[in-house]
Amino acid sequence: MREFANLVLNESEKIYRKKRIFVVMLILAILIPLFVYAQYREIETTQKRLGTTDWKVSLQQQIVDSQNRLNNSRLPEEWRDWLKVRVEQQQYYLDHDINPMAPGAPTFVRAFIEQGITLFIPLLVMIVAIDIVSGERSDGTMKMLLTRPIRRWKILLSKYVTMLFFISLILLLVGVFAYILSGLVFGYSGWNLPVLTGFIIDKETLNTNFVHLIPQWQYILMAYGLAWFVAIVVGTISFMVSVLIRNTPAGMGVMLAALIAGGILSSFATSWEGAKYIFSVNLSLTDYLSGKLPALQGLSMGFSLMNLTVWGIVSFIISFVVFTKQDMVN
Repeated sequence: MREFANLVLNESEKIYRKKRIFVVMLILAILIPLFVYAQYREIETTQKRLGTTDWKVSLQQQIVDSQNRLNNSRLPEEWRDWLKVRVEQQQYYLDHDINPMAPGAPTFVRAFIEQGITLFIPLLVMIVAIDIVSGERSDGTMKMLLTRPIRRWKILLSKYVTMLFFISLILLLVGVFAYILSGLVFGYSGWNLPVLTGFIIDKETLNTNFVHLIPQWQYILMAYGLAWFVAIVVGTISFMVSVLIRNTPAGMGVMLAALIAGGILSSFATSWEGAKYIFSVNLSLTDYLSGKLPALQGLSMGFSLMNLTVWGIVSFIISFVVFTKQDMVN
């Protein structure tokens, strides 16, 4: 056990020396203020356009705008379904006197996690995970590591455990940076604001039979749990790519293409049944909490969780089989 702990510590030092975690912090320190400013300007512009700070007037105007778009006969059918669900949901918030986007740092954190779970967070994870094996093969340090009297599976497991630790650290940093920086503009209150969840999409209609109120802090914890699960799966797939592909830039290109493909398929391959089995199409787990229309027909919380679990397990197994059986030095 002590030997394994030393391996994990050694792998942690390697990642620390590569400054990858500092790159993540720099990205967050630059991009989050931009997102905060963009949201602030959007709120300010909406208030000026409507001539009021009343959120109900703003929400009513959004409903009217969506209904006007629904009257457009040239609107694609998938967009029509999405707008119908959105109007029903916004009307539900209005009828129950609940502001879905009350200003505050907790609300920003919630929105940031919901928007970042499909691409932004996976990209941050990829920065750390993609070269955890391939980087050492390229540098030539893998040969020295494998000559030690330690089983290969134990070496790879130490790398995987280290990756899990840094993925968790990345998620923590995302929350801390988002909360602190957005709070400077929107304030730090709002943890106990009521949030509606339990919306179910049933054949392009909104089922509100199971809708219930929870405090925002509980909703954020649930969203964070789903984001952490997505990050682990993406990290595990990146880990497998790092084992299979010796060249780190090539591996990064493969993962980047796979992540972007999810968004493209969600928009342009809505009629292709097989698209829902691709892992990157199933990353929007927080959509099921907020009641958004799934990107493809046939998707549900249970299906997406099962799909990502299978992808993660298969990637984990492939990584260990290849690493322990093949020549990882030459």
